[in-house]
Amino acid sequence: MQTDRAGTVSVLGREARTFEVSGFHYALVTVDGLAPDSRTEYRVELDGEQVWPPRDYPYPTPVIRTRGRTGNQVRALFGSCRFPKAGDPALDARLGLDALDCYATRMVSRPEPEWPDALLLLGDQVYADELTPSARRLLAARRRNRALTKPRPPNEVISFAEYERLYRSSWSDPEIRWLMSTVPTAMIFDDHDIRDDWNTSAAWRARMARTPWWPDRIRAGLASYWVYQHLGNLTPDELATDPTFRSVSGAGNDTWPVLADFAERADREVNGAKGTRFSFRWDLGRARLIMLDTRNGRILEGPTRKLVGDDEFEWLTAQATEDPAGTDHLILGTSLPWLLPHVIHDLQAINERAAQRPGRRGRAAEWMRQAGDLEHWAAFGHSFHRLAELISRVAGGPDAPATVTVLSGDVHHSYAARAEVQSSATDTEIYQLVCSPVHNRVPAVIRPAFRLGWSRAPRAVTGWWARRCGAGPRGVRWTKPIGPLHGNTIATLRLDGRAAGVIFEQPTGPATLETVAEMDLTGQNVACATQ
Repeated sequence: MQTDRAGTVSVLGREARTFEVSGFHYALVTVDGLAPDSRTEYRVELDGEQVWPPRDYPYPTPVIRTRGRTGNQVRALFGSCRFPKAGDPALDARLGLDALDCYATRMVSRPEPEWPDALLLLGDQVYADELTPSARRLLAARRRNRALTKPRPPNEVISFAEYERLYRSSWSDPEIRWLMSTVPTAMIFDDHDIRDDWNTSAAWRARMARTPWWPDRIRAGLASYWVYQHLGNLTPDELATDPTFRSVSGAGNDTWPVLADFAERADREVNGAKGTRFSFRWDLGRARLIMLDTRNGRILEGPTRKLVGDDEFEWLTAQATEDPAGTDHLILGTSLPWLLPHVIHDLQAINERAAQRPGRRGRAAEWMRQAGDLEHWAAFGHSFHRLAELISRVAGGPDAPATVTVLSGDVHHSYAARAEVQSSATDTEIYQLVCSPVHNRVPAVIRPAFRLGWSRAPRAVTGWWARRCGAGPRGVRWTKPIGPLHGNTIATLRLDGRAAGVIFEQPTGPATLETVAEMDLTGQNVACATQ
């Protein structure tokens, strides 16, 4: 809960004092003692006065729905890249209908058993580097009206207060507020939550380190992410032992210095590791979600570039292989797709090899990497193959899950790819599912490139080139049963026992969506009706 003043927030008799960050007030209330498989309506009070839901609330009363330990049915809604409503008629018309807004509005009229069990937001929840016209005007006015000790560009979000406005703008839609108050929501950042090309390479980090305003930007971006997104990803036990949360919780003074120090440590690379872990795990009955940080956790210094550092990958391995007999489905969330259209994958792998060369050719490849956003899993060959080996190990092990599914966004088109990895005989199905954007636009000139990326003729050429460079995707093959789908999209992963299916939907009206693609992932005839 974000409040307009300091105070005590209570939910179902549990209380928490607010903490302050740069003049803004927040509280996180841990509600424990609820029964498994239960439904509990709740209200939020600030100093004894009900503040949520407001009077004359047009939506259903917010509820907390708990899961049982053995529940085997899960509906997980997922997507990425949600640009806010711009307030500019021409721009809003180009952006089209927000798929998540439309889903929430439709959800109001559906019976509660059909509501999703989780909402997984896979990056670009806010756009700190692509501001709406009104946000640019407010930022320019702020620059003019304040006496600044350091130069500040008029179009760059720098401070915590400026990030607060981004979150307020993006999440103030009434239907989104209701959705987030009712459906458990897991989030991970991508580049636009901080800045386009964030942590693309060591050269990019070195260039940004020379930019006068960048230290303030990264502190504000990571601190606000921790407040608005990361805290909600943590379990009560993790919150109780988190040193940063313990430092700010109930503090009577402004905790910005604590969060600024935390952000600096999180951004810093020391001995091939990062100062904090933003990856996390959720258990949804017999499904296991592991959300991976593939942005801040990158290791870019040293001889081998890594999308996920060694310490974090060891954590991932431990989480993915724990209690296989108790896991029917393993879900890996990563903002960046593991499996791309083949041509795009090959070009990124080739570019990585070229960028390692000295001299002009290496510098030209580095320029191409940053200009073309060539920084997905394919551009980190070490990490790509390491993940493939882990998936192969899980799929080929005893008590293997029915599915290993990688959920991603970022690339502004949606698709499903079915993968085969080197492993012993297994019935485990392996998929890459991409849903992007939820609310954004893709220039028409780019769409043919996505289609071309799956085409056989150019794939043969880039595949030969990648093999010649020693950059081929060894041990992994994939095909595309769905896509590419263009336009605002929201997807649902539906699990029922060891069966699984996926549905991609696009909005056709403020409260209506149509199914544009659906697929049975396990061959067990899952009913994938529109949710």
